[in-house]
Amino acid sequence: MENLLKQYFGYDEFRPMQSDIIKNTLEKKDSLVIMPTGGGKSICYQLPTLKFEGLTLVISPLISLMKDQVDGLKANGINAEYINSSLSQEEIMDIQKRIQGKKVKLLYIAPERLASEDFIIFLSMLEISLIAIDEAHCISEWGHDFRPEYRNLKSLRIIFPESPIIALTATATEKVRTDILKQLSLRDPEIFISSFNRKNLNLRVVEKKKSMERIVKILKEYKDKSAIIYCFSRKDSENIAEKLRYNGFNALPYHAGLNNEIKKHNQELFIKDKVNIIVATIAFGMGINKPDVRLIIHHTFPKTLEGYYQEIGRAGRDGLPSDCILFYSRGDKRKHEFFIDKIESQPTQNNARAKLLQVMNYCENNSCRRKQTLKYFGEDFLEDNCGACDSCLKLLEPIRINQKKLIPKELKKQMEYNPELFEELRILRKQIAVQKNVPPFIIFGDVSLREMAGSFPKDNEEFLNIKGVGQQKLEDFGELFLKVINNYADEKRNNNTNLLNSNKENNLKENYHNRLEEIKQNFPNAYESWKEEDDIKLKTLNSENKTISEIAQILKRQPGAIRSRLMKFRLVFNSTTLG
Repeated sequence: MENLLKQYFGYDEFRPMQSDIIKNTLEKKDSLVIMPTGGGKSICYQLPTLKFEGLTLVISPLISLMKDQVDGLKANGINAEYINSSLSQEEIMDIQKRIQGKKVKLLYIAPERLASEDFIIFLSMLEISLIAIDEAHCISEWGHDFRPEYRNLKSLRIIFPESPIIALTATATEKVRTDILKQLSLRDPEIFISSFNRKNLNLRVVEKKKSMERIVKILKEYKDKSAIIYCFSRKDSENIAEKLRYNGFNALPYHAGLNNEIKKHNQELFIKDKVNIIVATIAFGMGINKPDVRLIIHHTFPKTLEGYYQEIGRAGRDGLPSDCILFYSRGDKRKHEFFIDKIESQPTQNNARAKLLQVMNYCENNSCRRKQTLKYFGEDFLEDNCGACDSCLKLLEPIRINQKKLIPKELKKQMEYNPELFEELRILRKQIAVQKNVPPFIIFGDVSLREMAGSFPKDNEEFLNIKGVGQQKLEDFGELFLKVINNYADEKRNNNTNLLNSNKENNLKENYHNRLEEIKQNFPNAYESWKEEDDIKLKTLNSENKTISEIAQILKRQPGAIRSRLMKFRLVFNSTTLG
């Protein structure tokens, strides 16, 4: 299975629990998989498919997610298709013929498709080796996103009594897990619960005061990075998107009030990196496959902790550091209560109120955000301090911060790359993506590009060692990417420039002594050691929303030093602009 993992997906080893889940699936046993977004759930059913003779049927809730996953599988050399309302009848018939001819290994469908008697008859004539149900929490009325059409899935056990079922979700409390098992009639299932701890996510709750002004300042720190801003209402979504465009940002709204064509268009622009900010209601994002979202902002606090965790789970799916900022005001409680009051079932209404109170407790409690969230899902966080939430950073003495705890070694490794080459590879990736009409991450994710820009592979063998490069992608894209990498390396060698630090080295060597004196004149404290009182003053100025330039003038230190210090304390996303 590890050979298949490398051949098709480009990874050398499994993530925690993946191997055990795949083994259970290959033994044709039922499974319930609770694994956070970005944890690698899809491989748990996609890889066993390659060993089975028949078809794997995948139930997925969103059309856009199906297309992304099918595009990704095809790019990896795996025959996959989807059938949904976006296709014509002729296209559907053509896919069905290919399935009957055993030319398709995975078929993605929406749960609504199972309401069609003709489609059920079609499926019943096939060899279904595995049934995978994604976003399985949707089957439970106790979950945060109950969908009545998911109740149709009960029929799968009756129609395909011999086919193993694997149900997967990123968020499920114990009550929801029990409901999933019952509703799907899973037989002696193995239950796999991965850690919910997303170490690369930095969590912050801030007072909802002058929120629009602060959002603009925050976004200036994320130039050209992908961000999602969640709003309470359609009106908020439209207004904030409009204000951001007025301030020069590339932002579009997304909500249920838009017609399907506009929603599809806006989401596609975001996924294909043509727009970097989406301002949305919760109608946006379930199962979104974009791995490089670097910022999630909640303009209004969500109605459940499950929903909140699902939404922030869309940040940093590639494992790289990403920030999650929640604007909190008790006044927003009334917005949620207006809709809760309309719920006719008293038990359901009481449940909704209890969940809302849990979110408010999370926002108002001064203890570790990570510890609170994990506790909600039944997981204990045993460290004294997570070092990556606003509560913990306030509790830490600055001088005692252990940088290794704040930034795991794996994340530090991922950051060591040549940014100039990385940008060249991004441009190439986008050109190929436009040509193939797929999102750029289908070609390669940022993690793969950073590794290319850090290790400088010279030939096919070295290129195949890059994470995310399988046999198919080597054949399709290896020559193009190697050409850019080798040309860049040759150019820098000819210039006698260090490959990884070419720009920095040149700048440091050029007029070094003159520059040193100039810096000392402008920033007298530039080369002085940081003292505890300096750090306290830095944090105070940052909390007052001073810009980096303003803080630099007050502390008489370089803006770069100020920014680095704020990054050390994970406060950089609260600072305003570069100046």
